[in-house]
Amino acid sequence: MAKRTEEERLFLKVEEKIRKAIREYQLIAEGDKILIGLSGGKDSLALVEFLGRRSRIFQPRFSLVVAHIVMTNIPYHSDTDYLRQMAAQYDIPFVLHETSFDASTDKRKSPCFLCSWMRRKALFEIAKAHGCNKIALGHHQDDILETLLMNLTHQGAFGTMPPKLKMSKFEMEIIRPLCLVSEKELTAVAAWRSYRKQIKNCPYETASSRSDMKELLRRMEEINPEARYSLWGSMTNIQTDYLPQKNKQ
Repeated sequence: MAKRTEEERLFLKVEEKIRKAIREYQLIAEGDKILIGLSGGKDSLALVEFLGRRSRIFQPRFSLVVAHIVMTNIPYHSDTDYLRQMAAQYDIPFVLHETSFDASTDKRKSPCFLCSWMRRKALFEIAKAHGCNKIALGHHQDDILETLLMNLTHQGAFGTMPPKLKMSKFEMEIIRPLCLVSEKELTAVAAWRSYRKQIKNCPYETASSRSDMKELLRRMEEINPEARYSLWGSMTNIQTDYLPQKNKQ
């Protein structure tokens, strides 16, 4: 048998991390119908490929639908033919949906928040229309840790985007199968698999503090190469006896 290349070993490593996430966080069950939110970035393209491969394995049996949301008032050009082809190689139905948002409607919320909410709302509607009970998003481990740091820094709250979130209002679950995969690993997979980059030109992107959190996470890993794993572990190792307790009287 031919020796596997470094790229093939990495691909299988990422695949194993996704299997682990599905198992540990009970992300997928028998009979699930899952809508994948495909933005066109490397993360969501990888999600289509890995879940597409996974759906062909006997257990658990689940089916997929792919949806791409076009925000008509943002100059973001997507190669929809390419995205459709990515879904088609795994025989996954592809849905193209257009919507928009008005940043002036709520000055209390950032344009990024409003845009994200409109995209999420559209995904809920598409999922319902196609009989899906779950929505899979392409957030990776870096995204989740950066959100944790953002909430600590700006909101004074210890919380982030969990691997699985039940949305009772919409009778839907959001799952993040890439939650144990690093952005560095996905970048390498994207280069090896030659994912096409989409043209992104968002006028609001510079207003986000996520890039600051990305740099903070990088600095933490310089101090301790295992910092990301310590941060991840801290979310299920809350030592309440050693935290301030407010008097409830």
